Amino acid sequence: MHALIRASLASRSTISYHWPDTVGKALYGLSKYHFSSATSQDLPKSTQFNAHCAPFPSRTHTCGGLSARDAGSRVILTGWLLPERKGKLVSFFPLKDSFGTVQLIVNNSDGTREDLAALSKVPTESSVLVEGQVLLRPPSARRPSSKGLTGEIDVQVDNFILLNAAASDLPFMPSNVHNLPSEDLRLRYRYLDLRRSVLSNNLQKRSQVAHLVRNILHDSGFVEIETPVLLRSSPEGAREFLVPTRTKSTSDFPAFYALQQSPQQPKQLLIASGTVDKYFQIAKCFRDEDGRKDRQPEFTQIDLEMAYVSWGSLDSISAPSSGTQCSGNWRIGGSEVRVVVETIIRKIWNNIENVDLPSRFPVMTYNEAMTRFGSDKPDTRFGLEITEITPFVTPTQKRLLDEKDEILEAIIIRRSQEPGFWENTCRCELDSLVESISITEKNAEIWLQQSKTIQVPASPEVIESQCADINAELSISAGDIVWLARRSRVPSGGSTLLGRQRLRLLDVASAAGKVTLPEAPHFLWVTEFPLFTRFDDDKEFLAKGRYSSSHHPFTAPMWEDIKSLYEDKVESVRGQHYDLVLNGVEIGGGSVRVHDASMQDHIFSNVLRLSEQEKAPFDQLLHALRCGAPPHGGIALGFDRLMSILCKTQSIRDVIAFPKTAGGTDLLFRSPAMVPVNVLAPYGIQFQNPDKTSSSSS
Repeated sequence: MHALIRASLASRSTISYHWPDTVGKALYGLSKYHFSSATSQDLPKSTQFNAHCAPFPSRTHTCGGLSARDAGSRVILTGWLLPERKGKLVSFFPLKDSFGTVQLIVNNSDGTREDLAALSKVPTESSVLVEGQVLLRPPSARRPSSKGLTGEIDVQVDNFILLNAAASDLPFMPSNVHNLPSEDLRLRYRYLDLRRSVLSNNLQKRSQVAHLVRNILHDSGFVEIETPVLLRSSPEGAREFLVPTRTKSTSDFPAFYALQQSPQQPKQLLIASGTVDKYFQIAKCFRDEDGRKDRQPEFTQIDLEMAYVSWGSLDSISAPSSGTQCSGNWRIGGSEVRVVVETIIRKIWNNIENVDLPSRFPVMTYNEAMTRFGSDKPDTRFGLEITEITPFVTPTQKRLLDEKDEILEAIIIRRSQEPGFWENTCRCELDSLVESISITEKNAEIWLQQSKTIQVPASPEVIESQCADINAELSISAGDIVWLARRSRVPSGGSTLLGRQRLRLLDVASAAGKVTLPEAPHFLWVTEFPLFTRFDDDKEFLAKGRYSSSHHPFTAPMWEDIKSLYEDKVESVRGQHYDLVLNGVEIGGGSVRVHDASMQDHIFSNVLRLSEQEKAPFDQLLHALRCGAPPHGGIALGFDRLMSILCKTQSIRDVIAFPKTAGGTDLLFRSPAMVPVNVLAPYGIQFQNPDKTSSSSS
């Protein structure tokens, strides 16, 4: 082990270093003031905190790696010095590295060691090296439960080297977790923010999960293959980031790459080629979407694709679906993908969270999820399910609903059964189209007649009988609150009025501390989505009034709906699309793919109405399907969202080393940024002043 420096005060202007003679002579000539272990007045002001730029001993342990087993050992540690807690006889300094924190002790009663007193003058957050002895704390001072293994020991400091002093005017102190600045300031100085244990622990857990996922998939016969990030722009659904290139197109116009939205085409082409049976990669993806708290312009997904996945159970051929489904029944294809994903998730929760999950996750159709919870990613950790009350309305009211192809729905907040939610209904903002009715003794028999949601006159006799039936059937009594809303009979989009209202009430009740959700994770598969939609605002910029794909244009229809697909009954076609939902958050989505080239071309040309120019980026895929591509399917798990749940944080920015803001800007690297006009010239891009353009056009 290296000999350690022993610094002592030789005079008010000279520092001596006790190394072996040969080492000491060499280092002293290199830098006279690199070892700041003397008192501050012994150093010239201009060189008081110079960085140590010379050899130093290697550490023997990490701060988080020490335990009671090391008591009596001499150790060399490195890390960041945190604020001192000074007593009459000793001073305590936390020393932190990426492995944990240990408490240092400096003996103030020993007047002969003025060099150690200089540790008090070292700025907080400075990098230091310390030598000392591990001491076992008195039994009353041990804190193994709150401080981990290092809570049982201290390190008594004998010597230290200031490796690099922190500035005295840091933007903020990451060690002061109770006085943190705004997130924008912390993102601007992310390299400081990452010193916080909560963030470093998140990134270490992320690494552990990535390693675990790779091992699971390798053991399951998957092959990890990297696919291109620079692809061609294509109308797959999301807005793309374009990358200019100096290569010109055939028409001498500027040519662009598009950063991959996902490795969708490359992974399908890999399976079509037959080079692998099972593919995966932990892929970086890019989408130029509007900022949201759970989205980033660049994100990571666990990407899978498998050959020869099923198209449904053979039993479904002899007993076609009737349009209804009991929870737990997987009627679509892709069951092989389901097995792999559930295996990954179970092993992650077992290894990382020490939680055993069921062998199979429940399954719910899109229609059931929208009907019961008003969401295509329902949070099943709490009740407040939506109830259709159309059967209880009068014939006149029903006729009005039928004319608009609508139904009447309700959420009943029962005072006796959901007191936490009930107490907060008055604090919950109501959508303008949601009606709230408080049930009293006076209106218990006429509350539906008084409803503004269906304003149709009816005789009091009919209404009284009608309300009595509803109250008895739904266990409504005085003191309860009923929320009413109408919606289209066939659900569409990602949520309904009452579905959004249900989640809004959860947020309010949880913030008030009146509702505590169970800690156990609630996983759920949602299947049988509509294959096409006109209700996705994120895709309207491409659809322009046409149908768009609910998932993506390569998703296969359920085999029972193929006839409807070719008969132009587009809205009734269900897709072999499956989403994995955890606690109301979509953490993955996938599908069985179209492997029939003529069907894929029909979807492009006759359903999505793509022009020849829009279809061109898919030419290679269509040809690959004509070359004997096998039935195949896959999924992409959102790694960032998955990790935010595992790390119990609301923001995915807390599990990404260098994230963007919700608006997509990078405050640390100050991007996106302008580039000089002369840099744009080789790409054939000309800067156009929008002010001049508008003035010339007027």
